[in-house]
Amino acid sequence: MPNRSVTPQERLIVPLDVASFREARTLVDKIPQVTFWKVGLELFVSSGPDILSYLKDNDKRIFLDLKFHDIPNTMAGACRAAGRYGVDLITVHATAGADALQAVCEAAQEGAVAASQTLPQLIAVTVLTSISPRSLALDLKIPLELSDYALQMALLSQQAGLAGSVCSPQEAELLRRCCGNDWLLVCPGVRPTWAQKGDQQRTMTPKHAIAAGADYLVIGRPITQAQDPAEAFRRICDELIE
Repeated sequence: MPNRSVTPQERLIVPLDVASFREARTLVDKIPQVTFWKVGLELFVSSGPDILSYLKDNDKRIFLDLKFHDIPNTMAGACRAAGRYGVDLITVHATAGADALQAVCEAAQEGAVAASQTLPQLIAVTVLTSISPRSLALDLKIPLELSDYALQMALLSQQAGLAGSVCSPQEAELLRRCCGNDWLLVCPGVRPTWAQKGDQQRTMTPKHAIAAGADYLVIGRPITQAQDPAEAFRRICDELIE
């Protein structure tokens, strides 16, 4: 069950969206207050599991955001391997379908148990926050409102046994209402009022996202590209307290 008594500092997941292990280590050192880091495709392809070992050695929580999307057998193999790293969250795409979603749950647990690691939580991407309602309809030819489609992907993932969803904060309230309080919601596309939204199409402020039902907020560039990243992180934490 998601723990909603966590502090603002513990709610914030900061992406290590850098190209090398050296850059990642420098960023972690700049913001020692961050307890939860996201490792995505670029850094993992560049550094491999070394970055995960480094974060664990420094008592950090890890969101392994590789967004697996393939046939069920391939996804299961990837999640089995990922489960051995002792990470906290692993992402897959809900659009891979029910068979794949069921397979990854079992596989990740198998990998963790085999490596004597704690069980990771698998969360499914519903709709990427870079996708607008227009692109969903015109480019992907999906004849549903974006919020309805996100809900369908969340319900599919819940039925398959996953722990939660990655969703825009604009869909968080709907998913919280329909999927229940035990469903974990991780929201990128969160921007404080003083930051640019970048390539995110569906954004919300941190305080509003938490009020909408988000458990964790993924906030990158407003922190990592700030002149003083530690101060930017502190400022967002303070906004959540006010």
